[in-house]
Amino acid sequence: MRKNKEHSYQPEHDVHRITLYNTIYPEHQHKSRKERLYLHFDFACFYAQVEQLRKSLYGLPLIIGGWRKENGQVKGIVATASYEARSFGIMTGMSAYEAWKICPHVCMLQVDYDAYTAISKQVHFIFKEFAPVVERYSMDEYFMEVDFLKDKSRKEIDEFARRLQERIYEVTKLVGAVGIARSKTYAKLSSSLDKPKGRTLLLSDEDERTQIWPLDLDEVWGVGRRRHEHILAEGYKTIGDVAERGNIHTFARLFGANFGKMLYQTITGKDQGRVLEEISEDYKPKQGVSYGHTFSEGSTDVERIKGEYAIAVQQICYRMRAYGIRANSYSGMFGFNEQDKPGVGFRFVTEAHTSIDDYVYIALTDKVEPAIQKACEHGLEIRNIGLGTHKIDKTNQLNVFFQDDEDKVARTKAVDKIKNRFGPKVITKANTLHRVEGNTHFLERNV
Repeated sequence: MRKNKEHSYQPEHDVHRITLYNTIYPEHQHKSRKERLYLHFDFACFYAQVEQLRKSLYGLPLIIGGWRKENGQVKGIVATASYEARSFGIMTGMSAYEAWKICPHVCMLQVDYDAYTAISKQVHFIFKEFAPVVERYSMDEYFMEVDFLKDKSRKEIDEFARRLQERIYEVTKLVGAVGIARSKTYAKLSSSLDKPKGRTLLLSDEDERTQIWPLDLDEVWGVGRRRHEHILAEGYKTIGDVAERGNIHTFARLFGANFGKMLYQTITGKDQGRVLEEISEDYKPKQGVSYGHTFSEGSTDVERIKGEYAIAVQQICYRMRAYGIRANSYSGMFGFNEQDKPGVGFRFVTEAHTSIDDYVYIALTDKVEPAIQKACEHGLEIRNIGLGTHKIDKTNQLNVFFQDDEDKVARTKAVDKIKNRFGPKVITKANTLHRVEGNTHFLERNV
């Protein structure tokens, strides 16, 4: 994140760090290639762990993200589940209603984002006691540069990881797993091998062959469903298949010269990822910015759904201005309550590259409002929305045939200064206040 200076932009406020990259992009890699060592720490069921501690719910099946309406109907999405709940088959992303059907005595709580953020920041300070370069990748995941351990014995490296776990438990009473490896990708993968509080060291080729190579390819950063299908079609099922039989040319053919190379290096543990202690002032996202939100209940209220898109536009445009980028092409979607009903995707363009909310929102609603109205008229409840930049401009060159209105630009800058000083939520546009009713898995969005 950018340095915490007064009046500076906060582009990643309420945004998980995972959205910064899908794999180890060039701007996140070391330029020099040498042997390195990375540590990844991953809390076990972070939200659930915190709530079990705060409310003495140890031993009980607990989901975070569920709630009941006044009539007792279960609503919400499972943001995370305790190990007790997982033993019943409850999984992250499942509807709270499905979780309740599996386990009728499950406890349900909403996400307390501010409380978890405070603990996450506290843990960040603990990590700084152990290493000078630390990346808070998300609220419950951290990376550390531990090159200073390279010449130590396996026993000494394991002892370092154990002391870190003990220190975190001493301060927070929370547990997590540690992975240490020679690439950032493999460090992240290794921490998931012995949860909730194990330690996995990948210090040799043999360690990688025995512990990482058997993993399915979709465990790797950047290998989403569609990419996974393409790779499977080439005959590769595991990380080891690619490491033993794969080649960079196949990935370049499938995904393009640049991304294909990056993905191949990521899968084979050859990435030279940097531990991103903070985003530099000149950082500009390679893939643009995006926003997604799932309502706790479906809605057929066109104006309220438009209000949700206004929230999406406000966040995306603020982040573009923070990064010094603009866009003139956007893509989005909305999905339905009925899971077997395919969602609706769309694209739209603005008159020119811009980061001003008004221009983006007008172009968006011109494109998507008729589709929303049609769906709602047919009684199809809309449950989730998504919006993102499709093509971005990082040059800030003047548009030839269209210029942002000077008054709009001045008002936007004035609002940004207020947000930067007092917080992004202190001021908002009127059209963002007309939201879909109901709770979500975030307390801040409760009505």
